[in-house]
Amino acid sequence: MIQYALKCSNGHTFDSWFKSAAAYDKLASTGMVTCAVCGCSQVEKAIMTPRVRPARNAVAGGSAPLPEVAPIDVTTPSPDVEEVLAQLRRKVEENSDYVGKDFATEARKIHLGDAPERAIYGEAKPEEAKALIDDGVPVAPLPFIPSRKTN
Repeated sequence: MIQYALKCSNGHTFDSWFKSAAAYDKLASTGMVTCAVCGCSQVEKAIMTPRVRPARNAVAGGSAPLPEVAPIDVTTPSPDVEEVLAQLRRKVEENSDYVGKDFATEARKIHLGDAPERAIYGEAKPEEAKALIDDGVPVAPLPFIPSRKTN
């Protein structure tokens, strides 16, 4: 089971449990995930904090317990989070080539050695990103939408 923080197009936020990430993707693609508040079917995943538990052997080994950490409310970003995301965006844009919607094709070319190795960023459909990951191409989602560069 996996829990996602979700947000509808009307701005309502809510949590929901799914059998797996694939189950969520399947339900969302068919419009079967609806807002718990207003019933809107335009729902997407919201930014959420990960829940990470210590390894079983770490607890059994008698190591010191992890300190309690206060939960972070990610539904209303703080100025600190917004600044960190802005810095990350600047670093990515300064040190990478924007390849737009050709991201999947270009990442695969670089991985296979058909294009010069360099840092790139762009846009990919979920199925393209999944195919890249399945083929061992190292990719990661960015926590922002790239600004489209136009001539």
